[in-house]
This record gives sequence, structure tokens and C-alpha cells, in this order.
Amino acid sequence: MGCVGTLQQSCRDFSKWAAAIAATFLVASVITPPCDAQSTQVGGQAGSPWAQYLNKYPGLLPEFGRLVDKLQKNIQFPAARGQSRLLPLLPASTMSYSAFPNYGDAVHQAVDIFRTELQESSVLRDWWKDGEQATYGPKVLDSLEKLYEVHQYLGEEIVVSGAMEGPEPKLLVVAEVRKPGLKKFLQGMLTQLGGNQGLDVRVLDLKELATAGNVPSHLLYVLVRPDFVVAASDLATLRRFNAQLDRDSREFASTPFGHRVLQEYEGGVTILAAADLHKILTQTAPGAEQNASLQRSGFADMKYLIWEHKSVGGRTVAQAELSFSAARHGAASWLAKSGPLSSLDFVSRNAILAGTIVFANPPQVFDDLKELMSTPTSNPFANLEQLEHGLKLSLKDDLLRYLAGELTVEIDDITPAAPVWKTILKVNDASRLQQTLNMLLAVGNLKAQHFDENGITYYTVRVPSSKAVMEIGYAFVDGHLIVGSSREVVAEAVRLHATGESLGKSKTFLASLPPGHSLEASALFYQDPIAMTALRLRQVAPEMAESLLQLSRGATPAVFCLYGEENAIREASSNGTFDVGAVLVVAAVAIPNLLRSKIAANEASAVGMIRTMNTAEVVYAATYPQRGYSLDLATLGPDSRKPTAYSFDHAGLIDESLGNESCTANAWCTRSGYRFRLTGICKKQSCTEYVAIGTPVNSNTGRRSFCSTSDGVIRTKTSSPLTGPLSVAECKAWPPL
Repeated sequence: MGCVGTLQQSCRDFSKWAAAIAATFLVASVITPPCDAQSTQVGGQAGSPWAQYLNKYPGLLPEFGRLVDKLQKNIQFPAARGQSRLLPLLPASTMSYSAFPNYGDAVHQAVDIFRTELQESSVLRDWWKDGEQATYGPKVLDSLEKLYEVHQYLGEEIVVSGAMEGPEPKLLVVAEVRKPGLKKFLQGMLTQLGGNQGLDVRVLDLKELATAGNVPSHLLYVLVRPDFVVAASDLATLRRFNAQLDRDSREFASTPFGHRVLQEYEGGVTILAAADLHKILTQTAPGAEQNASLQRSGFADMKYLIWEHKSVGGRTVAQAELSFSAARHGAASWLAKSGPLSSLDFVSRNAILAGTIVFANPPQVFDDLKELMSTPTSNPFANLEQLEHGLKLSLKDDLLRYLAGELTVEIDDITPAAPVWKTILKVNDASRLQQTLNMLLAVGNLKAQHFDENGITYYTVRVPSSKAVMEIGYAFVDGHLIVGSSREVVAEAVRLHATGESLGKSKTFLASLPPGHSLEASALFYQDPIAMTALRLRQVAPEMAESLLQLSRGATPAVFCLYGEENAIREASSNGTFDVGAVLVVAAVAIPNLLRSKIAANEASAVGMIRTMNTAEVVYAATYPQRGYSLDLATLGPDSRKPTAYSFDHAGLIDESLGNESCTANAWCTRSGYRFRLTGICKKQSCTEYVAIGTPVNSNTGRRSFCSTSDGVIRTKTSSPLTGPLSVAECKAWPPL
């Protein structure tokens, strides 16, 4: 059933490895072998719990493989959509958009196939009736059937949109209504799921919407009309959109963002998501310092982020586009324009992970980093000039200028005791770069042993470490610097390059590239998910690892590519295992909610810190009655010189992150987006009162300040961040939280 949320062709492409992964997770995660199983050997040997468990159900893994193969071959997924009847109806203020097909029929087909397999397979049936799955499995199937029943009332597309109106994000979920009876069905389902208690959902019709009162505890309001069903997070948003539907307004389609999203339907899409980043950045209004950093980075010019799943040449492809309103600059321009990735000619076909990126100009990247990371109060590059002077070399002129910008990292084995890796860099001047390396090795008191073979000089450097001596090999070949976990690894890379047996020449790898794209890109990420999973499993359950590899033979690896253009960065992937575009769009669509959630988390943390300060003050006053309350946070914290020695000067009642010696009564201490201050009200050596304060660092980290005194009541006020302390009377004038 892992295919239900994916596309038809994508599932077919990965039928074998999906089956294996399904088997792995169903056995390894859902079902836990008995904890008291006797094991005489470590890992997956004959006496291990895993072996005992698998022996209990002989043939279970192959059965899972056949099950998932049938799911992927027999499920009919929704067809691509060439237009949207819902998009034009959305508000003009929409700045995030997601559209999904109605997967109800596909869910129903999956459940039917699974139930049929249970009847026909005694192995699956025995497994299904045993352990936790006997209790929770039927509930999962019932939930999927409920999902199918809901979707029978809905049209072919479901749209989720978001907008910022004031400080709170506004969410809308819209679908067409296919047949009557939806309201009654939803109310019955909510009652069955829990009597509508704790679900915080209210279902309304048009008449009830007109008279409904806003209930703060409700997280979702659902309006069922004869033509549409609409869900919103508040009644005001729901009423405005209902009135817009009555007017048959087509506002969103006439906006530049709406027009851009409509273009993606041409040629057919299955899943589509988009974000108006320019509007999001404008609405969220970062502080002056953050805005200046954003401008310097070049990402202040972001315009739209679009992500889609569609079919190209009979194959499913995920594509994304991050567009800019002007030519890319700053950090946004670090990614070079597309070109041949020659370093892949040194990568092994046995790699479990490989990533390549091409920087447009490494020295410029270095300059941009210095500018972006340096602030009036912090400069991580402050000591660089002195360091370079001591080394008698320039990082920019003696190292970065000799790099062509292409960097590849390969991992073949992640075993902690002996990891196997390679790094390949394309270079401009190998001889000058070798001179720089010699200087750096000399500074580190390291020597490079070398020997020649077939006209190539190999270098080996032994680096002492706390556990064992680590050996690193490197060589310069055809304009590339190959660095590896050993000389043998480097020699193998050179052999692959010479014989054409590298990953870059692999037919399987080339066939896994996104349709319509060659091996010319700005960045590429390759992953063999089966090999990586099996490698980990070998350490705990070798029998499962071997079964996984057998079921996954011929599986397609995961590949995604980035393509740099003057005003855009594009992404494409033909494999659903890893899709950076999807991740980026989900993040962009969620930005308004994420910002609000982050603020809420910061505020909750601040309240917790005020409560901690109150508790610590009560304990301090009881422990040192002659002192009363503490003078400041530093007094409540530990002594940095003697962390386990407690006294009235360093009581050790709060941790050093907030109770360090710099957190005096006259200083703010920062934690989780808030600044804190504790001021004791003292006469001579005794403090009879105190004021604890938590205030946001800026308007982007919180909107409320908090305070408390010896009465233990936490009070709050929505205002600009505080710049100074409060008196006891000022704090008590604030309303209680």
C-alpha cells in the first residue's frame, strides 16, 4: 500500500525495491520480535531474534514482494489533469497553492488487493493474525476504507491554498462535490471517530454558516455546499470565500501568480504545488538586519517556486523551478550553469551515495561567505588574515583560485570501522595546487609518501588520530584531484576513469536520469537506497539484508539534478525516493505556518523558562534564607570553575545556558529567540523580591513579553521587545497569562 500516495508510473519503476522496503519496514518496524528471545550471537546469526522471527514465518519476505508487485501493477491511478476548475475561484491574496488528484479509487483498489492476498496466502494470513498487527491492522484497513468513502463524494481535484491576512496564516481546502449527502456522512464519521470530542472539526451547511459563532477551540470549519466543500481554519475566512463563490469571482486566475500556476496544467499534471515567494517575503517583513542579509544573499529576488509531477515520454518526472525577478547574484548565483560533469568518470558503480555540485566561481563564493557571515558583533573570519600570514599563503589566491568549481563526494561503505569514500575536485592548475598542499602538510608536520605507477604519482598521508592512524590517498589525473580513504581507493578511481567502467558511463545510471535531460547539469545527487539499507541491515540482520538485495535486483537508483540558469534554478527527478524540489515547495508553502509555529514554540519556551526561574527562586530562598531571593540568573547557575560545588553565589539550580556568569542583573541572556533577565530587589545582602522577564529578540522570534514576581504568576503583554528591566509594580500591572 506504499504506492497509494505516489504516481502510477513511479510505482512501476520501483516495484522491486518498494516491495523489499515494504517487507523490511513491515517486519522491522511494525512487528517487533520478542524482547526475551534467546540470542547466543551478535547481529543476525542463527540464534538472533531476527532469525527466530523470520523462521516463524517462512517465506514472508517473498510474499511481501509479490504483494507489493501486485499493488503496483494493478492499481489504476488518476489520470493527469490538463486544467483546473478550482484554481480560478481562489482569493487574489493566495500565495501558496497545492493541488492533488482524488486517490479514493486507488485506495479502494489497494485494500481489495491486500484482502485478496490475505485470503490466498497462508503465510500472510498467519502473520496478519499474530502480534500487534492483529489489533491495529484491521483498524488501518478500516481507515483506508473511510478515506475511500469520503472521496466518493468529491471531484477529481483537491486544492489547498494559503494566504497571510494580518499576523495569522489563512488556510483553505476546496473540492467539488460529486453527489449529495456529504454533510451527513462527515458528521457520522466524526461521531464514529470520537463523538467529535478532541477532533476540533465543525461541519456546517449554508444556513448554519450564516448564524454560526466562532469557537476558538475549533481547528477546522467545514462548509458543505451543493457544489463545493470548503474547509478553513476560521469562520471569517470561510464566509469571505463563500461570498466569493456566490459571486463566481475569478480573481486568482487574473493575478500574475495565478496565471503562472495555470501554465503548469498545460500538458497535464498529477500533483502540483507552488508558492509566491516574493509575496511571502513581503508579508513576513523580516527585520532590518535580516532583510539586509537576505538582500546580500541574492535570495531577496526570489519570485516563484513551482513543483509538479507529470509524465514525460511515458515516465513520471518531478520538476521544480525557483525563479528570480532579476539575474541571480550573491549566494543565489553560486550554482554554475549546466555543463558536463566530468568528475563522475571517477565514481564507482558500487557507490551507495554520490553527489556533485559545480560552483560558478570558488573565490567569489569565499568573498560572499565572508560578507554574509560577518556582522557588526561577529566576524568568524577575523583571525583569517593572521592565520594566512603565519602559513605564508592565501586561502583564496593559493588554493581556491586553482579549483575549477566542480566537486564530487562518493560514499561506498558507511561501516564505522572502515568507511570507504572519495572526493574528486576539478582543478585549473595541478602543479600549483600541489605546492599549496605541500605547504599545508608541512605546517601540520605531515609527510606525503609517493610512488609512480603507469605515469601517475600517488600520494599517501598518514594522519594520527585518537583511535588509530588514518590513511588518506590522493592523486592528480587529467585535471582532477582524487582524494580517497586509501591509496587503493584512489587507484581504483583512476582505473574506472581509464576503462570507462565508472558510474558516469553506466547505462543503468544514464537511464535513470530525468527524461529529456543529459548528463549536463549544475548539480547531481545519486543514491542507491537498497544498497544503503542492506548495508545497515547486515550489521543487525544479515538474512534480511540478503532478502532485500534479492528482491531489489534491477531496481532503478534515485537521481535528481539541478540546472542553473540566469534567472532561475531548475530541478528534475525521475525517482520519487528523493526529490529536493518537493521538499523545497513544501517548505515554501508552509513558510507562513512555520513562522507562526516558530513564534509559538519560542513563546512556549519562554513561558517555561519564566516558570523555571520562579521555581529556582523559591528553592534558593528556602536554601539560603539569609539571602532571600537571588540577585540574578548568574547566582542561580553553576560555578564555571567548580560546576559541582554549590553555594549562595552559584546555587546550580538552573543550567549554564541561562545561568552563566555573564547573566547578571544588568545584562540580557538569549535563548530560543528570547532575551531573559532576572533582577533581585535587595537591601544590603538580602533580596525580598525579584522580577523575571522574557522578551523577544525581535518581532520575528516572538510577539509577547512575559514577566513574573515572587507571587509566581506569569504575566504577558503583546508589544515591541523590551529594552530595559521592569519594576515589580509594572510587571503586576500586566494581565496574567
